[in-house]
Amino acid sequence: MSEKDVLILAIESSCDETAASVVKNGRTILSNVISSQIALHTLYGGVVPEIASRKHIEKINQVVEEALAEANVTLDDLDAIGVTYGPGLVGALLVGVAEAKAISYAKKLPLVGVHHIEGHVSANYIEHPDLEPPFMCLIVSGGHTHLVIVKDYGEFEILGRTRDDAAGEAFDKVARAIGLGYPGGPKIDKVSKEGNPDAIVFPKAKLEDPYDFSFSGVKSAVLNHINRCKMQEEEICEADIAASFQKAVVDTLVEKAVKAAKEHHMDKLAIAGGVASNSALRQAMKEACEREHIQFYYPSPIFCTDNAAMIGVAAYYEYKKGVRHGWDLNAVPNLKLGER
Repeated sequence: MSEKDVLILAIESSCDETAASVVKNGRTILSNVISSQIALHTLYGGVVPEIASRKHIEKINQVVEEALAEANVTLDDLDAIGVTYGPGLVGALLVGVAEAKAISYAKKLPLVGVHHIEGHVSANYIEHPDLEPPFMCLIVSGGHTHLVIVKDYGEFEILGRTRDDAAGEAFDKVARAIGLGYPGGPKIDKVSKEGNPDAIVFPKAKLEDPYDFSFSGVKSAVLNHINRCKMQEEEICEADIAASFQKAVVDTLVEKAVKAAKEHHMDKLAIAGGVASNSALRQAMKEACEREHIQFYYPSPIFCTDNAAMIGVAAYYEYKKGVRHGWDLNAVPNLKLGER
């Protein structure tokens, strides 16, 4: 490695994935280790915070060791430690923050706290070396739906956000209602391929603010539709419901993101977050961007869901800006985008 290489060990534990990654110069992923707890939480139909925290404690050292081994580096080769400190589940976040502080303290390495959502946006830099700010970004995950202008690395202007349920949350709730179980997003994506997206017209929320989102109405409409079918003893076609619901959500996301890009004269549009791995969203966004001559960027599915590589990328740009955190760095479960 050349003298100027910056190596960052990143740790992510905001929800139910324990992850560690070694990132070189903010764009090259030397390792990306993820220990998922999905099987564990499926039993309960969703993430149980207490169980998640305990599992992180069990796995974190092992995941960090694997990431270092896979990258073929030791703690002595590192320049900094990056860690997610919010938003997320407080107990889960604390495990990662404590691990990062311990390594940082023992090895006298700079500590860089990273905003989880900024991490998701930064996932786009991994596979797109040509992508640099400014660009429009739609962030869609289990807990967040944001439409933002990425003005610079780590600098955002929020144009719109969800007023109620996040897109991913709506996917999970609808999946549960039609009996698909957890995790809802991937299951609805899969079942929808067998259904007719025009079978049922579900409503789209009309808000005063053109860039804000609301998904609780479409979720309620799905629940009402299922209840009505049961009361009238009509057949419930899960694939049609899933496909129609997915279409309503995807259409809304695509319309607003493309409208925002055009109105703000942005020729680059990226998507980020767990729901960004949804195949219908990717396809619809791709087609809309082609029509409007907008360059469309999206991460591979492995970088859409929670991972430490994206945290390492975000940490690199914070590190370059001179951001350093002290031993008082704490988990901030409801950290807003743009807050420090």
